[in-house]
Amino acid sequence: MVKSYLRYEPRASFGVIASVESNIAFDSSGKHLLAPALEKVGVWHVRQGICTRTLEPSTASRSGPSLAVTSIAASLSSPLVASGYADGSIRIWDSDKGTCETTLNGHKGAVTALRFNKTGAQLASGSKDNDVILWDVVGETGLFRLRGHRDQVTDLVFLESGKKLVTSSKDKFLRVWDLETQHCVQIISGHHSEVWSIDVDPEERYLVSGSADPEIRFYTIKDEAEGKKDVGNENGDANKWEVVKFLGEIQRQTKDRVGTVRFNLSGNLLACQSAGKIVEIFNVLDEVEAKRKAKRRLHRKKEKKSSKGSVEVAENTKEPATEEDGSGTLIIVTDIFKLLQTIRAGKKVCSISFSPVTPKNSLATLALSLNNNLLEFYSIENDANKKNLAIELHGHRSDVRSLTLSSDNSLLLSTSHNAVKIWNPSTGSCLRTIDSGYGLCGLFVPHNRYALVGTKGGTVEIIDIGSATRIEEVEAHGGAIRSITAIPDENGFVTGSADHDVKFWEYQIKQKPGQDSKQLTVSNVRSLKMNDDVLVVAISPDAKYIAVALLDCTVKVFFIDSLKLFLTLYGHKLPVMCMDISSDGDLIVTGSADKNLKIWGLDFGDCHKSLFAHADSVMAVQFVRNTHYMFSAGKDRLVKYWDADKFELLLTLEGHHADIWCLAIGSRGDFIVTGSHDRSIRRWDRTEEPFFIEEEKEKRLEEMFEADLENPFENRFAPKEEIPEEGAVALAGKKTQETLTATDLIVEALDVAEMELKRITEHEVELVSRVATVLLQINYHQLVSTPASRPVLTALKDELHSRVKECKDTLGFNLAAMDHLKQLMASRSDALFQDAKAKLQEIRSHHSKRLEARTDTKEERRKKKKQKK
Repeated sequence: MVKSYLRYEPRASFGVIASVESNIAFDSSGKHLLAPALEKVGVWHVRQGICTRTLEPSTASRSGPSLAVTSIAASLSSPLVASGYADGSIRIWDSDKGTCETTLNGHKGAVTALRFNKTGAQLASGSKDNDVILWDVVGETGLFRLRGHRDQVTDLVFLESGKKLVTSSKDKFLRVWDLETQHCVQIISGHHSEVWSIDVDPEERYLVSGSADPEIRFYTIKDEAEGKKDVGNENGDANKWEVVKFLGEIQRQTKDRVGTVRFNLSGNLLACQSAGKIVEIFNVLDEVEAKRKAKRRLHRKKEKKSSKGSVEVAENTKEPATEEDGSGTLIIVTDIFKLLQTIRAGKKVCSISFSPVTPKNSLATLALSLNNNLLEFYSIENDANKKNLAIELHGHRSDVRSLTLSSDNSLLLSTSHNAVKIWNPSTGSCLRTIDSGYGLCGLFVPHNRYALVGTKGGTVEIIDIGSATRIEEVEAHGGAIRSITAIPDENGFVTGSADHDVKFWEYQIKQKPGQDSKQLTVSNVRSLKMNDDVLVVAISPDAKYIAVALLDCTVKVFFIDSLKLFLTLYGHKLPVMCMDISSDGDLIVTGSADKNLKIWGLDFGDCHKSLFAHADSVMAVQFVRNTHYMFSAGKDRLVKYWDADKFELLLTLEGHHADIWCLAIGSRGDFIVTGSHDRSIRRWDRTEEPFFIEEEKEKRLEEMFEADLENPFENRFAPKEEIPEEGAVALAGKKTQETLTATDLIVEALDVAEMELKRITEHEVELVSRVATVLLQINYHQLVSTPASRPVLTALKDELHSRVKECKDTLGFNLAAMDHLKQLMASRSDALFQDAKAKLQEIRSHHSKRLEARTDTKEERRKKKKQKK
């Protein structure tokens, strides 16, 4: 009987508010903010501060591991939302329903820029593959591909008035594309480093671009009517294709590169976000105010010239770029764009987005996503800015370093660098947040009223879960506490630290001075001194042995009562990072930075098996209770399910986007939770679907084969694709597994058609002859009486006789050959040979008799007709 196992499937992921790979965007109503959460897009209600919906690809439509969202765009005229992914795919969502309308495949690299046009009917996308694709959203198809950039496309914007598209790239250039003729009409240079963002105001008067240069560059956009007037001028040929004209530069206040530049919907504000902590807000003045400011500037300049020598001023003044209005006043860029205020965030800003709805008491609402998993909302006013809301309680600010489940699996404790969070593992909702030190390990005290946290500073923090407070901080060790574990069936726990000590503790309920009620406290009862840093501590379920993993790559097993050495486990080449003992106490498994899992017998300390488990360090391993099945997690972002008796890999669970630090398994083994460097906590549930080891092996081999198909070995050494011509246009398609399958089906159909044609050709003469004869017999009188058909009958007579004679000769030749073969076989064998020729002659005679009978009946019919007449 082949053994079957139950499959584990991803159930939920939580803890991520905003990941750093993508931008944020408001929806068309301004009530919700779309924020990237690894492979999902979270829809956050701005006023309530809660995530009302998530836009996540279904597992059926997704092949392979989940891919991060790299770009988000929302249509201002409809509830449609576009999200681009790391594999180059784009999904169009209905944000009201939360459903995926379509999936677009065209890019070979990650999607880096998305933008809807004003009507929402078209979508432009840019990618790391240097291409720009224009999509028909209604028809759900790609229109064309624009090639010309020599590096990653970073941003793009529509110019609706002239049916143009402006794109920016890391190749330091901006390109203006004509969408009707599908070619590049203008290349804009001037930046000395990669251009990271561009935007245009709603009235399409000004274009702004930001790079790693210390300045922001501004351009004026030429109207179609102005372009037609220029054709008649002397410089008409030179200016004919000039859509964007340089206006000037403004010095930025920070040295960090520009991350995003965006106008608000009313066009009176411009935000420039740097890659650091600063967002600069500029006020965009209208024409009247700009002229007034330019006149004041010129007036001051004249006064300055009159007070000083004009020669000195001419030598020391550099004239900026200007724009002349109708009255002849020269307007420069600083007359239009005025620095209003600066927003300084607590951490680095990843992305910004203006709300499309202008509030009553302020100029605009600006949302910021920070690189510490945080969303902030600012109200922009004339004289200051005010932070209205921060969404931060739904996730940790940094890595999830440890996870612990309560005894009844109803609570999940997670630790990070400055906070402890209590979660509901079923719903993924955060129940409590408690400030703490850098927690490296955690433990629920029996009855789940209190929890203990071991910190990097060497303290043990006692947390009251009900009141969500840290009631005591005990100075436990002189170094970081790496491991904390409970002593089974006893009133205590054990800690292991980098100060070479293993300490045993007891729980005590005491009432301290100044307190109304008794509270939990702990006291050290004994210690075990080691000769190196303690990394992991594990205790056998019968509380007989304690295993201690040290920095010297060994594991020492002691009797827990006498603390005498029982076993020393040698074999790992690098320190053991995790360890666990099975429920029956027979096996101990160790996971190491050398990427191996080793399964040992706890009776004699012999190594049963060494498994090359992960492609990077193994960070967590744990047995499923009352079984010899175990889960391991590593820095290779994978969770693996093992059978420790058969030493077989059962399942590989993919989903995390960064190193996995920790895992916890439910007491019944019905689910597991994992925590990662990507700040997410993921839950995997056991299903009722059985699977077999051999089937999973075959599936893994097929996946490897398909991966090789996508990246064939021959292509690694093949010449790379030639750089496209300036402004080249191509089809908006992409080779995927689906297209390859469809191609195979088409080729197969063509092969079948070719075989059918050959078969028809081989039997065509006989078939045509029979059909022609039947038709002649049926329509004989009509054909003879029609003069136009006589030439056809004459030609048919000659052709039909010759073709039938040819077939007859072929058959006769074959019959002669068969007769010869029969004679040869009869001469070589004594066995009777059935006379096939006689049988054939008999069939022929029978056939001729039937023909004669037919002719006789015809003659009789004719005689009867004559007699009647």
